[in-house]
Amino acid sequence: MRRFGDWPRPGVRHRMRPGAYGVVVRGGEVLLALNESPGEEVALPGGGVDPGESPLQALHREAMEETGWRIRPLRRVGAYRRFTYMPEYGFHAEKICHVWLCAAVRRVAEPTESDHRPVWAAAEMAAAALSIEGERALFAEAMRLARGYSAAAPRLAVSAA
Repeated sequence: MRRFGDWPRPGVRHRMRPGAYGVVVRGGEVLLALNESPGEEVALPGGGVDPGESPLQALHREAMEETGWRIRPLRRVGAYRRFTYMPEYGFHAEKICHVWLCAAVRRVAEPTESDHRPVWAAAEMAAAALSIEGERALFAEAMRLARGYSAAAPRLAVSAA
């Protein structure tokens, strides 16, 4: 599995923290989650898989919490690994991040996470806006896959750029 970012810190225990993230496409735009907490971050909607939850259940829950959007996963894009400190939980984590290509269904609510807000970005610009290197890499793969879905789902159409 590809690793992005820092290596694990020597002598530090890293807890395993699987996560699920979506490249959510609508027309030529992609839905991103802006985290307005200190250290502002632009990310794919998604997050950690809670105990008893499948990765797809986590993806639906996280997309709703961070953006207020219902989504439809179309295809798994892949996964990557990264090591990070998670200040909101107070521990170092080894994150296994699973990424899906998704279609936007509809916005049904405001985000329930008060420090997050949804941002639609042009597909050509979205990768550069992402704060996490692994997300940028799998985003590019998702965009290649999305072009294959465009003929069957015109609302999903993305540019060839």
